[in-house]
Amino acid sequence: MQGFFPNKLAQQILEIGPKAIARPLAIVPFALKADLLKRILSLLLSEQAADDELEFLEGRWVAINIEDLGLTFEVTFDTKWQVRPIEQAQVTFTAQSKDLLLIAAAKEDPDSLFFQRKLCIEGDTELGLEVKNLLLGVEFDAMPPALKMTVEKLASALQTLQAKAEPRFA
Repeated sequence: MQGFFPNKLAQQILEIGPKAIARPLAIVPFALKADLLKRILSLLLSEQAADDELEFLEGRWVAINIEDLGLTFEVTFDTKWQVRPIEQAQVTFTAQSKDLLLIAAAKEDPDSLFFQRKLCIEGDTELGLEVKNLLLGVEFDAMPPALKMTVEKLASALQTLQAKAEPRFA
């Protein structure tokens, strides 16, 4: 796949891709997106829920803002996941979809992205660190196989496009 994309095409795909996803995503009712998010969180963090590692979230809301997709929501956990539109979260994580994908695939470290200003954490710093540490503790290999394979393939394609889109000096 490395030799397939010319630099300009790779750059265009990286720019247009999120916009192409954001448009149809915007017309999906929030209730459907919330239900899907709850299911994904339940799958990813079932072990942590069973081990009572999510108690720190009770009554506290964490907002996620995926800027390039126009997707914003808040989550909390109180024996089950709750997802709602942004209201009044204690901490907000803001990033682009590509950076969150690389974090999910364990290809990028959230701390590195934070210091590169690609991941913004605003609000209750202590809660933000607890959430970040919780997510870092999720074993990528423990993801459900279909989700793991999808994340791996998307992250690999993204990295290929990014490498191809980088300007090269002769």
